[in-house]
Amino acid sequence: MTFEPVTPRLERLCRAHVLIGEPLVVGDTPLGVRRIIPITGGRVEGPRLEGVVVPGGADWQIVRGDGGAMLEARYTIRTEDSALIYVRNIGLRVGPPQTLARLGRGEPVDPATYYFRTTPRFETAAAPYAWLNDVIAVGSAVRRPDAVILDFFAVT
Repeated sequence: MTFEPVTPRLERLCRAHVLIGEPLVVGDTPLGVRRIIPITGGRVEGPRLEGVVVPGGADWQIVRGDGGAMLEARYTIRTEDSALIYVRNIGLRVGPPQTLARLGRGEPVDPATYYFRTTPRFETAAAPYAWLNDVIAVGSAVRRPDAVILDFFAVT
């Protein structure tokens, strides 16, 4: 008997509208330009998850020499029923230099012209959301001057 791997599918979890503050630029480190982007709040809405983004998280970024950014955001979601969910979201934002420069200036840019994908991991002690502890998820994002919009999908 031979078994084949299951073909993954995506199930929509939610859209996160994450508000951000002014970057703190650490400077040009051996890895690239280190920036820390404060997370100041936001909202999460979707078929599997509803709540707010708690102020106080941040996105620790390395901007590479080619303008691409390696991202690591950590923040907390407080659900509508007051459960807390910790999110660690690793991502990559890359694209043509002129597109990345426009994003850096805070200009609106069509998300189809750059690649901005993430791999969020969720952690919670709240029983109604314990299933999130065992989910591999992916995200697709858009950068706006004052926010990042992320659509999260469970890989089933």
